[in-house]
Amino acid sequence: MDLRNLGMDIGGMGFGIDNPILSTIQDMLELSEEHDKGNQNNPSRAYVRDAKAMARTPADIKEYPDSYALVVDMPGIKANEIKVQVEDDNVLVVSGERKREKEEGVKYLKMERRGGKSMRKFVLPENANLDAISAVSRDGVLTVAVQKFPPPQAKKHKTIEVKAG
Repeated sequence: MDLRNLGMDIGGMGFGIDNPILSTIQDMLELSEEHDKGNQNNPSRAYVRDAKAMARTPADIKEYPDSYALVVDMPGIKANEIKVQVEDDNVLVVSGERKREKEEGVKYLKMERRGGKSMRKFVLPENANLDAISAVSRDGVLTVAVQKFPPPQAKKHKTIEVKAG
């Protein structure tokens, strides 16, 4: 979690983007993340890693008369590196990873652009047509369109004429 982006004012201390206290705490968290990389196969680490990936992947969900649109920020991830799949019959999972390029002989004075995994999970409603899902990535924004099944037709009432017999 990047504390510097919270921009909070706690007790008048002015905790903003360039606050040295937040920068120090953020640096400590990043060191902790680096340390954790050696323990990546630990199940609890995988849960924390997925939670972080979901927290840093903002999304909008829109409903139209005949479809749903899920708009997910995936900055720096190429379209062919994004995975969109349906799990457990109704959970749409969007994932990708932005890799940070390593340069020899370079010392970063400030590193704010994040690398790492991005992921979101969406529980689809019953009227979502899982066979009619499409996805387009443009300028770091993924749009997933999920078509709806048409609403069930109301049963028509039929009146039967009764004849005298």
